[in-house]
Amino acid sequence: MLTDEQMRYPIGKFEVPVSYTVDDMRKWINNIRMLPGLVRQAVIGLSEEELDTPYRTGGWSLRQVVHHLADSHMNSIMRFKLALTEDNPVIKPYQEAYWALQPDYRLPVEPSLKMLEGIHQHMVALFESFTEKEWERTFFHPENNASQTLKRTLATYSWHGKHHLAHITETKKRFAL
Repeated sequence: MLTDEQMRYPIGKFEVPVSYTVDDMRKWINNIRMLPGLVRQAVIGLSEEELDTPYRTGGWSLRQVVHHLADSHMNSIMRFKLALTEDNPVIKPYQEAYWALQPDYRLPVEPSLKMLEGIHQHMVALFESFTEKEWERTFFHPENNASQTLKRTLATYSWHGKHHLAHITETKKRFAL
């Protein structure tokens, strides 16, 4: 059984890539492509009680994780599109912990699964059309006080999806005990 800290980062913390090879980019795009189906598969058959189980002490419930993925990746596609259409735009951070407390996070997970599917179809279509010049475009993140390239953002969201998917799959292992 994993410790609370291991459950917080079940696949490890995000590490900024040292390089961005064509193979790396394809792998990250494929991770984005596959995530909605993997999340759907991971939550299928879970009871309401299981969906409301936190993945760790003090952590979000599995239901909140699914809703967070949809909200986070909705914000992500906005950041990509802003960076494609403006020069180094300042993006709007959001308080994800407070979003997770909103009434819509008590909904069934299906609406967020559908959102994730649609958002990821759009993301993949965009990513597969990008030129190297577009991958180098940036946005400015005020919380980090730094600009970030779109290729780094791709790596980040590839990790982000796998990170939260692991929250679900690792928690499900506890249900089998």
